[in-house]
Amino acid sequence: MKLDFDIGSVTVTEFGVGRDDGNGQSFVAVPVDADVQAALREMVQATWDAMEKDEHGPAKYEPSEKHGGMEYLYIPLKDDLASAVRDLYEAATLDIDASALADPSDVFCYFARLTDTKTRRVTALRRATQFKGILKSKGRLVRMLDDSLQIVEDAVFKLDTDFDLLVDVANVHILRPSGFEFAGKLQEAVLAAVPHNVTAIQKDLPFVEFASIEEYAGKHPRAARYLASIRGQQEMKNIDKTALRKLCKATGVEVQFSNGKLAVVAGHELDFLEVLDRRRYQVELVKGSPERFRAGSRQRIGN
Repeated sequence: MKLDFDIGSVTVTEFGVGRDDGNGQSFVAVPVDADVQAALREMVQATWDAMEKDEHGPAKYEPSEKHGGMEYLYIPLKDDLASAVRDLYEAATLDIDASALADPSDVFCYFARLTDTKTRRVTALRRATQFKGILKSKGRLVRMLDDSLQIVEDAVFKLDTDFDLLVDVANVHILRPSGFEFAGKLQEAVLAAVPHNVTAIQKDLPFVEFASIEEYAGKHPRAARYLASIRGQQEMKNIDKTALRKLCKATGVEVQFSNGKLAVVAGHELDFLEVLDRRRYQVELVKGSPERFRAGSRQRIGN
């Protein structure tokens, strides 16, 4: 996968921060000089270099997976889960606020927006942990001045060496999944998407009663993540009712028929979603002793 942007021919470099003052999140631009702009471009290059080192290419981000601390993934920009970073990428202009860093406690991320000679844009974002964390050392930082060390009393911010994610016109390229989930407010997003995801899945599985599952998932983020993952699976419409019921029985998930539909017994909602997400299975390596397992990760082997 390639980045739809030429990092070597940048014409415009913007810097900004995301703030959350308790009344919601907002993004504002902050004026910076040429040296900071150059540092931001170097960070974007370092981020893309780290992504290109992945020999297998990026896997698609799935909300139900437990991803590594640093792992190159992608998610289409049009995906519902990318709505927060999509809004930032698509914003034509941002309010300029030179005083945006006056209260660093409100800052939750910082970002750069770059434009190349073909007017293509890329947005890079980083969670603001190290960026503002050095402020806690105010009064203990020192610098060499006139051949002697002096205390730095000014507020100092520290840029990182790379970004958590890059956004081009088609995809969100993710280097740190936790950074994407934080910036994208993923938990809120998957919970809000529960009704929409259930409606989509119901079309593929009309023989399943989803009312109780929707109610459960609306209060439980893990179940909501499973729904988001299940919705994106192309094989959903080919699931066989008999085979589904058989797998539920084999893996200890209690279901029953109600009004001609397969209904999940209360208390087994998450278990049933694990079945649909291909995370429950049974093996019998010892004859007469079947064993049930839950997969921590799901990756297809072969065809």
